[in-house]
Amino acid sequence: MEYTKLGHTGLDVSRICLGSMSFGDSSNWIHKWLLNEEESRPIIKRALELGINFFDTANVYSLGKSEEILGSALKEYADRDQIVLATKVHGKMFDGPNGSGLSKKAIHSQIDHSLRRLQTDYVDLYIIHRWDYDTPIEETMEALHEIVKAGKVRYIGASAMYAWQFQKAQNIAEQHGWTKFVSMQNHLNLIYREEEREMIPYCDATKIALTPYSPLASGRLTRDASAHTKRSDTDEIARSKYDRTADQDQLIIKRVAELATKYEVSRVHVALAWLLQKRTVAAPIVGATKLSHVETAADAVQFKLTAKDIAYLEEPYVPHNIVGFS
Repeated sequence: MEYTKLGHTGLDVSRICLGSMSFGDSSNWIHKWLLNEEESRPIIKRALELGINFFDTANVYSLGKSEEILGSALKEYADRDQIVLATKVHGKMFDGPNGSGLSKKAIHSQIDHSLRRLQTDYVDLYIIHRWDYDTPIEETMEALHEIVKAGKVRYIGASAMYAWQFQKAQNIAEQHGWTKFVSMQNHLNLIYREEEREMIPYCDATKIALTPYSPLASGRLTRDASAHTKRSDTDEIARSKYDRTADQDQLIIKRVAELATKYEVSRVHVALAWLLQKRTVAAPIVGATKLSHVETAADAVQFKLTAKDIAYLEEPYVPHNIVGFS
């Protein structure tokens, strides 16, 4: 495994981050392809054996069950001082007032719930999952600063927003002397590159680390269009992101397959190598529902593409509608 600094911080993270959205309880959340605790733990353990030290989850994943599964496994299998643990806040955790969002009340309450579920005194990276249009960003940034100063959070990050929003939040934090974001978890892969227009140049200029989600486009970059999995057949969120542009994306997917055959590697190797060559990308968030998924992702860190390969993969891309900011 290779390691890198998380943006302009001194924090060392593995070049692959294990995403934990796939760990949880299908009965209480939108996804029906999740792994229960018994099925999840071997994957977490294998990730640690492969040198992955960066783990990402969210309070809203299975309404806290993902955090519980990850926290329990890491407590048993890992040294907390060697682990970089990230979770998120924003999503709806209960019906009624104050059940979601980025108010002071929500942030202070939800970090405590997350720490309890994760069985830890602090999280290394606390991420705002989406932009909250109903709460002043000044309130959000002050609350995040407060939980950092309270010792509950080491660094803060953001996810899935427009570049102007991210810049506004950073500017407000700087004006007040509050903690600033060190990372951006945005939607980025070979068939969705709209972040290259504004967000990535801004992050590059300000040394903000990228930890892209959906690096394999929910599996679309790893298999032929005719192949089916339980997730591909039931994941409505992924279908809403990619089905509309499926035809125009096929040429890119075919080129991924072509290069994988040429170099005798998996398509995962090619798709992740394209991301990892971007200097702003610290660690893609890779989900796994099989041991082979995490093993292949870890192995892909060693695979490199040539400049010619990269140009070949990128050439067919056409503009896409913005998705993922809901």
